[in-house]
Amino acid sequence: MPETLTITDNRTGKTYEVSIENETIRAIDLRKIKVNESDFGMMTYDPGYSNTASCKSQVTYIDGEKGILEYRGYPIEQLAEKSSFTEVVYLLLNGELPDADQLSNWQESINHHTVIHENIKRQMESFRYDAHPMGMMISTVAALSTFYPEAKKVRCAENRKLQIERLIAKVPTIAAFTFRHSQGHPYVFPNNKLSYTENFLSMMFGMVGNDYHADPAIVKALDVLFTLHADHEQNCSASVMRAIGSSEADPYSAWAGAAAALYGPLHGGANEAVLKMLAEIGDVSNVASYVEKCKNGEQRLMGFGHRVYKNYDPRARIIKKCADEVFEVTGRNPLLDVALELEKIALEDEYFVKRKLYPNVDFYSGLIYQAIGLPVAMFPVMFAIPRTVGWLAQWAESLEDKDQRIQRPRQVFLGEREREYKAQSER
Repeated sequence: MPETLTITDNRTGKTYEVSIENETIRAIDLRKIKVNESDFGMMTYDPGYSNTASCKSQVTYIDGEKGILEYRGYPIEQLAEKSSFTEVVYLLLNGELPDADQLSNWQESINHHTVIHENIKRQMESFRYDAHPMGMMISTVAALSTFYPEAKKVRCAENRKLQIERLIAKVPTIAAFTFRHSQGHPYVFPNNKLSYTENFLSMMFGMVGNDYHADPAIVKALDVLFTLHADHEQNCSASVMRAIGSSEADPYSAWAGAAAALYGPLHGGANEAVLKMLAEIGDVSNVASYVEKCKNGEQRLMGFGHRVYKNYDPRARIIKKCADEVFEVTGRNPLLDVALELEKIALEDEYFVKRKLYPNVDFYSGLIYQAIGLPVAMFPVMFAIPRTVGWLAQWAESLEDKDQRIQRPRQVFLGEREREYKAQSER
């Protein structure tokens, strides 16, 4: 027997029955609820889409109450510990972990596309010396659509696969070039003998003409960070990727829109805000007084709490361990002691526990990026590299979904109606 929901409209006394599927009702079914036949029909009002499912997905599962994050059914803890980022990329895009041959072929496919066209390189060189790396990156990836006009054929599965490989391969190269540009250093080209993460570090910190060997602890930490940031369900930027993709725009243009959403400080800039907060606190001795100011509403506690997670963010525990391993190589950041004391007090204080304000993924990630020599301007770029995979997985899935149409949300119109135009002399 199908599950249904019975709704009684107290305005008219009429009763309606709507079907329940996957614990949801279709919003369009509410349209039949009308006071009279000329009505548009009932809609839901949901600012920020806090309780609206815009799609069906098989990519990422989150249970915020229990602190669970899974990619294609695999717990994030297992993937961070046992998989490489390249394996996770394959998993998110294909639904299964690769065997040895599949992984080898996948890495070879990615390596084939790591180099960018000289015209793109010259375009990047034309930016001001102090241009923000994220602005450079968004503009450059958007420009790739002019180099690959066949990318517009989004309904062709083989063509989509090619563009996905190009984007995953070229984004780290472009990201590294934005960093070198900001430092006034010559660009270092990809070395496809290295792993995905090692290659990125080589392009970031290598010296022209010399082999670069990244410390294994830093390579591992960055690989884990990339894994943790690869996807996070229907977040702001992923939703933008799907929305732009619904118009059948090419993936480079859609990526640029998603990255622009990530560039916003409420989405991709939280780890920078954590570093500023820790620097403001300055010393362990100041933590208690800062916490009191937060409780009194005088300050904000950055890096705690999450819109989705009402438990300890599972990514935060993993990153905390990575931070310890990185600091053994780079030296201990004095702000780590401030962070640890802040976390200790917040986890024990009834005020924060009652409000379920647990550390999130941003609390330690900025400290790691800072430790390996990155300025805060590079933080959103570091986020965009792995999130490229999630965006593309969501984009490809949406194009295969027969329920999807071009996105066109409704509005609740509260403005004036049927006004009479007046000449300027009469206004």
